[in-house]
Amino acid sequence: MGEMVEFASNGGTAPGYLAMPAGDPGPGILVIQEYWGLVPHIKEVADRFAAEGFVALAPDLYHGASTTEPDEAGKLMMAMNIEQAAKDLSGAVTLLQERSGHNQVGVVGFCMGGGLALVTGTLRPDAVKAVVPFYGLIPWPSAQPDWRRRRSSRTR
Repeated sequence: MGEMVEFASNGGTAPGYLAMPAGDPGPGILVIQEYWGLVPHIKEVADRFAAEGFVALAPDLYHGASTTEPDEAGKLMMAMNIEQAAKDLSGAVTLLQERSGHNQVGVVGFCMGGGLALVTGTLRPDAVKAVVPFYGLIPWPSAQPDWRRRRSSRTR
């Protein structure tokens, strides 16, 4: 259902898996990988969101690397350049806005991706309006979310 795409990332490009719905595009949803990489399961999750009407993008934060071995996955996660990942995630949000035609997007992530979903919500509060982290893990001291960037939508 989806296809591999390249999107702008702070002057460069980043790869990702884009799944479009069959009908009119609904809101965009960013699907962030586990520490395994952009594996078939994450692509399937994006396809399932597209089947429900969402424009789903799963960025490849390891730029082509993936594994099925836990030790190797841990090494990939800890070797990931978190500053580059943040740029890639921001670029992914922008692509979702463009492809969906909606300014507001949602983010879902699993394990490492759950932590990065929380981070993305604070990096792009202009666009990210819903974040769903599944057992979010944020092992990088420099990537702790700055919660002050999120405003409450409640009126007082």
